[in-house]
Amino acid sequence: MGLNSSGISRIRAFCLPAGIGADGKIVAEPRRALVRWYSEWPDKLYQVYVNGEYAGSTFGSKQRELIVHIPSSPQSAVRIEVYAVEPELVDLDFSSELEAGFEKSGRVKISWPHRQSLPFNATAQIYSNHGSGDVDYDAPVNNAAKRIWPAWQDKGGFGQSGFGRSDFGFDASAAIGFGKGVFGLGEFGLDADVIAWTSEQLQAGLYKFAVKVVDSRGNQDEGQSETELMTVIPGAKPAEEMRLTSFDEQTNELVFSIS
Repeated sequence: MGLNSSGISRIRAFCLPAGIGADGKIVAEPRRALVRWYSEWPDKLYQVYVNGEYAGSTFGSKQRELIVHIPSSPQSAVRIEVYAVEPELVDLDFSSELEAGFEKSGRVKISWPHRQSLPFNATAQIYSNHGSGDVDYDAPVNNAAKRIWPAWQDKGGFGQSGFGRSDFGFDASAAIGFGKGVFGLGEFGLDADVIAWTSEQLQAGLYKFAVKVVDSRGNQDEGQSETELMTVIPGAKPAEEMRLTSFDEQTNELVFSIS
């Protein structure tokens, strides 16, 4: 993994003011935050991840701050992480390699290979056990069926392009390309793209999800793909107001109250 969290400390996040009133109070700019940190590395660049997703990179080794977009959700706190990376890796997204589970933010993200063997006019439905028990296949949890191939140009395959003119002499005009997807998961060992779905905010529980693919004639895949059990722990609710209650000079200890 190219991410390094050691040597990075004092990570702080500040809301950006969209305006300041006469009484000194600010109106926070929505969905943006200034992140600052301290680092012991003089020759590395840095990446910032928000709730497990890549949010941005620095441009210089002396840069120790970055403005990132954050979700404006009052239901859970935002998790911000800063990592040091080698300069040649700074534009790569390492979110799939983060150890912290995405489900700790109260949401679950599942993905599966976007293989060319999937039917042309197929759709995918997501099912869940709603936090306990077996998967309920009677009611999908995604708002609308997810189209496997939104445009006909996205799908390659025999007879769907100029036969013999594509790579390796077979029809693969829609292949994602070497190094641009999930290597070896496509037909003939080619790279496959990935289809991903993210859940709504979930309550605490042991969740299991399943994906069912249905073609244009209503035929369903025989073996539904089910995930392993995932423990979902919603993130802490954000503090609306924090106040300094006391300070002990002998122990150098601050006590805050949160409402």
